This record gives sequence, structure tokens and C-alpha cells, in this order.
Amino acid sequence: MTMTPEQATWFSGIFNRLVANVDQVLLGKTFVIRLGFTALLSDGHLLLEDFPGTGKTSFARAISQSVAGSSSRIQFTPDLLPGDITGVSIYNQVVSDFEFHRGPIFANIVLADEINRASPKTQSALLEVMEEGHVTVDGVTHPVGAPFMVIATQNPIEQAGTYRLPEAQLDRFIMKASIGYPDHASTLRILEGAGVKAHETTVPAIVTAEVVAEMSQLARMVHVDPTINDYVGRLVESTRTVPEVRLGASVRGALALIRTAKTLAAASGRHYVIPDDVKALAEPVLAHRLVIDPEAEFDGVTAPSIMSQILMETPPPSERQSV
Repeated sequence: MTMTPEQATWFSGIFNRLVANVDQVLLGKTFVIRLGFTALLSDGHLLLEDFPGTGKTSFARAISQSVAGSSSRIQFTPDLLPGDITGVSIYNQVVSDFEFHRGPIFANIVLADEINRASPKTQSALLEVMEEGHVTVDGVTHPVGAPFMVIATQNPIEQAGTYRLPEAQLDRFIMKASIGYPDHASTLRILEGAGVKAHETTVPAIVTAEVVAEMSQLARMVHVDPTINDYVGRLVESTRTVPEVRLGASVRGALALIRTAKTLAAASGRHYVIPDDVKALAEPVLAHRLVIDPEAEFDGVTAPSIMSQILMETPPPSERQSV
């Protein structure tokens, strides 16, 4: 079943209201906000690589408030244990049995702050829940509910005492983005509200969790022309043939690009995907999945620059079949 034009209009209206709502907190960052909600409605997770103080925590909190959901924040440190994230089973002497005490991962929006500061063992505690939406403790599976989204952050400057995320975990994030510093006009607006602390700023709820789940289902129904699938396939295959790349994008990356393109199309009021949807998301979705050759990286070659070159060299489809 394919999304109808009326459903696309309804989807776009709510999506734009959500973006405008968070824009009250994260001033001048509309594109990043759109990426965040695109990841949420694509049932994915977002990795933010940014400097301290750019509004990452406020961003995550505003998204959870907009969808009337719960939020939690996990500060990743070298001594953090997997049980500190997922929860632990504690023996209850009254009932003579173990009881599961839920960890902070049981929330709609989870901010994993400075994720690369924790050990690989602790980082791996997120692999199952990010892929399957549940955690398994002592052989018992506990679903985290829906909607569920992990917004992880890492500092691109300071590397001392950090553990680089393995490729398998980077692949779990549907996209990677950067908030960056605000422009001058936005900075002035922020300074005008300097009397209000960041954690005191709230935004009203726009939709319920049930509506978010419905929108996620609708996004999957957006029509994708075979020529678009071919375009995405050619883009992904091109990442594997670039001499400077040791490991190209996976099939999971191709699927992620299609899923997010569907959501972005619906957010634009269309019930079908166009090449511009793919182009807009190719770098956020695919760049972090590339492993650059160390020598090329030393020479200043970056994954985003490679993706830009691939987009220029890969011609998009010129026409599509009727929807």
C-alpha cells in the first residue's frame, strides 16, 4: 500500500510543526532539527559529533517534549558499566526472587553524552537495544517501547581517554550530524534569554507517542521508484571503489538511505521519493560508515569530501515511472 497525497500533506504539516517547536530552543539550526526528526520517524538513531556547549542536551530534551515522551541522559565515563545503562536484577528477600530494575535506556529519547569515553564493553551494551528495541538481562528480554531513539554525542577535538567507536556500532546510527555554533543573529537571541537556564526551557507537546508511531508507519509507505533504488545502489557501490576508502558503505547503509529518503519526502508533502531527497541525506547517512585509509586521512581526505565527490560523479535518474 502506498501513501496517498492527503496523507503526505497531513504528515508534512505535523513534521513542520515539530521542527518549528524545537527551533524555539535550538535557534537557527532548522536543517539539523529536520535531520533529528527524520531519524526519529525512520526508527533510527542520531550521532552528533560536536563541541561542548552547542545545545546537544537541549536538542534531545526538546525532541522528547515535542512528542510527549520521556527522556534520559547517560554521561559516559571510563568506569561506566553495561548494567548502569540497561539495568540490573537485584535479589528481593521479601519475595525470594530477583527483580529487574530498569536503567536509563528505558526512555523514548536517550542522550548518550560523550559515548566514546566509555569502554568498548560498555558501548556494546547499546548494540542490541539500538537494533532490536529491547535489552536482554539474565536471559530475560525487556522491550524499551516506542518511539525509541538514541542521540549520542562525541567531542571531535579531545581524544585523550576516549575509545573510538567501532565500525559495527557506527553502522547502528542511521545518520551523523553536527549542530555547530549559531550565527550572529541567533547568538544575539540566545543572549537575550540569558536569564533562563537551559534546563528550565521547555516546549509544548505537539503530538503523542501514538501519533509518532503512526507517522513512522506512514513513512514506510512512501513510493520509491526503481530508478531511485538503482541510484542509491550506485552511490553505495561507488563508496567501495574509491582508492582512499578501506571500507565502503554497507547494505544497512543503503537501506538507511532509502528509509530516511522516504521520511524526508513525506516531510516535504510528497508521497514519492525524488533524487533530491537522496542527495540531501547521502552525506549524513553514509559518510560516517566509511573507513578512510590512514595515509589518505593524514593527507586531509575526509568522508564528507568523498561523499560530495561521489554525488557529483554519480548521475541521478532523469525520469521516473508514474506513481
